[in-house]
Amino acid sequence: MFGKISRRFLKNSISLRLKVGCLLVAVVPGLFSIAGHSQSTGSAQVHVIVIDGGINPAVDDFIRESIRHAYASRARALIVQLDTPGGLLTSTRSIVKEIMGSPLPVMVYVAPSGAGAGSAGVFITLSAHIAAMAPGTNIGAAHPVTGGGQEVKGVMGEKIENFTASFSEAIAQKRGRNTEFAIQAVRRSISITEKDALKKNVIDIVAKDLDDLLKQADGKKVEVSSGEQTLSLKDVQVERFEMGLKQKIINVLSDPNIAYLLLMAGVLGLYMEFSNPGAIFPGVAGGIALLLALTSFQILPINYAGLGLILLGITLLVGEAFLPSFGVLGIGGVIALSLGSLLLFDTESMDLALDRGIVFTAVGTLSLFILAVSYLVVKAYQRKPTLGLEGLVGEIGEVRSRLDPAGKVFVHGEYWSAESNDEVDIGEKVRVLGCNGMRLKVERV
Repeated sequence: MFGKISRRFLKNSISLRLKVGCLLVAVVPGLFSIAGHSQSTGSAQVHVIVIDGGINPAVDDFIRESIRHAYASRARALIVQLDTPGGLLTSTRSIVKEIMGSPLPVMVYVAPSGAGAGSAGVFITLSAHIAAMAPGTNIGAAHPVTGGGQEVKGVMGEKIENFTASFSEAIAQKRGRNTEFAIQAVRRSISITEKDALKKNVIDIVAKDLDDLLKQADGKKVEVSSGEQTLSLKDVQVERFEMGLKQKIINVLSDPNIAYLLLMAGVLGLYMEFSNPGAIFPGVAGGIALLLALTSFQILPINYAGLGLILLGITLLVGEAFLPSFGVLGIGGVIALSLGSLLLFDTESMDLALDRGIVFTAVGTLSLFILAVSYLVVKAYQRKPTLGLEGLVGEIGEVRSRLDPAGKVFVHGEYWSAESNDEVDIGEKVRVLGCNGMRLKVERV
């Protein structure tokens, strides 16, 4: 009996093993094919951004976020297509620091033909893991000047020149590039073409376009923050990215002329408000303009400026509920809140990114609410008084005691002493013009 049970159990076990084996034979190749398909469809990427204009806080913020986004997306490299006449030294130093400490390769490509890497562009190009230029481009002329283009004179000018020269030399040494050019580009403002730059070991590649750049850079070894890395750029997918709305706003505000006008408008507005307390509009406009100006001059970081504008907007909105500004504080609060929300949160590559629709919906709702409150306040101020002596003005009454010129009138359900410039008989109608103490001033209707 036990022999029959044992043989039956063995037979069933063998059958079960055969079925499982067949199932694995059928399923496992399919799993491998799915894995292979998913791996093949997830093609490698290279991110590309374009910097065409001056180097300012907006460009600094754009490059910083682009590096983080490219690294988070596991891109093979970030290409910065550069064409700049120069810009702020503070922004340039921040950009260089971000590129030098980047966890993924950053390639700076001076392009298209006719473009140049002037002044601040020299430091950014030298700091790249791969520095490249298109045919017909140039690089150099990095001598420090003031915002208006004038040379800095005296001891301060000498200090700035020495610091900038050593800054350029340090970058070139770190990347193994021509330190003599780096120094002379600052001290003597020399500028060279892409051919001379390649010959003098200022750049690594001269490429006619992005495809040529990727082809020549493939296989090169670079030193990133995590160690040495070999570029693998064959058959990569090129993804282009543009500035966000926040960066576009700061880019416009960073124009030296606009930044100076904002600063003057801010100072003038606050001066007028302190000189004439209660004017409201100059203070509101001046506060917003001053915060934007400080951001343009990179005195305030962009996120701090956004936070400051949000706090200013909330303060103005609260003030609208307590002060008779007829909507000026409310509208100023809505503008400050909108700008602050965009500057603080409008960052597509951040983990704390805020949906722009939510910002516009919230600001729109607040705007409608403030406009409604302001309309009701204005209507309340325009409404005729209904209580007290002021409420009697304009009311129609009846003479009960002849006015010659004083007498009694019945108005608003009460008897009042009244006087008139004309004689008015009993029973005639009179209109209340005002009051003198407890005596009404009336006229015949």
